[in-house]
Amino acid sequence: MRIGINDGTLNDGSLDRVIENARTAEAQGFASYWVSQIFGHDAMTTLALIGREVPRIELGVAVVPTYPRHPMQMAQQALTTNAATDGRFTLGIGLSHQPVVEGMWGYAFDKPVRHMREYLSALMPLLEDQSVRFAGDTVTARGDVTVRGGTRPGVMVAALGEQMLKVTAQFADGTLTWCTGPKTLADHTVPTLRAAAEQAGRDATRVAAALPVCVTGDVAAAQGRAASVFEIYGQLPSYRKMLDREGAATPGDIVIAGSADECRERIMALGDIGVTDFSAAEFATDPDERAATREMLVSLL
Repeated sequence: MRIGINDGTLNDGSLDRVIENARTAEAQGFASYWVSQIFGHDAMTTLALIGREVPRIELGVAVVPTYPRHPMQMAQQALTTNAATDGRFTLGIGLSHQPVVEGMWGYAFDKPVRHMREYLSALMPLLEDQSVRFAGDTVTARGDVTVRGGTRPGVMVAALGEQMLKVTAQFADGTLTWCTGPKTLADHTVPTLRAAAEQAGRDATRVAAALPVCVTGDVAAAQGRAASVFEIYGQLPSYRKMLDREGAATPGDIVIAGSADECRERIMALGDIGVTDFSAAEFATDPDERAATREMLVSLL
């Protein structure tokens, strides 16, 4: 199992700080460095900048919402970012959530599985051949892009439910999960994706799981803090279903917190159930916890 860092600095820090964080992660030996597309700096633009200064580590976005970006625009930016990073970029895409899609952007969040299937039907040819001719019910894309030096990046989908995992297996390279605990990964995510990939005759079995991590002597406090910080994920329907599968009342119940040995054991157990990549969302309240958490993660490499 490959170990990476999921860095939230993109949304509340400077570009210089994000680049420095990626440089540190590479120097420490982490396999990958992930950022999210939320409402701060643009993720792919930032990763393209990082790729010019940090030469070896895999750089991924987890994830870019599909609705605001037409597949042709998404393909152009992804191909450009992969060129800027010398082929080390992984594109993660996802639906976002109904309150954002409808309330903020004004799109209809209707039949999201159909939307993702059609989106990937348009996006993948553009990434592979830089040309597409596709017309669906929700997505139409006819045209070519020319990104010299741009090769197909890895493509991951934030797929949680069964039908979305099946679409992922048909088109993409694997799935990215967040707020999905080990029981759900073992009983639902991994077997559903693998079975669908086998049926489709594809090697689409990469499972990149991200969870909050904190080495601490006060587990209850860490769980309470996570429940508060990540509260919104317990309210969004797609994540709520994953937490319910896990038997978790709040996101605080799935945080990896405890001693270094306890955290190390829980992370490594994910590899045993089929997780191929783990990215740690480090969260701590003081420098000692931050240092201990990073030291524990480095020990896994």
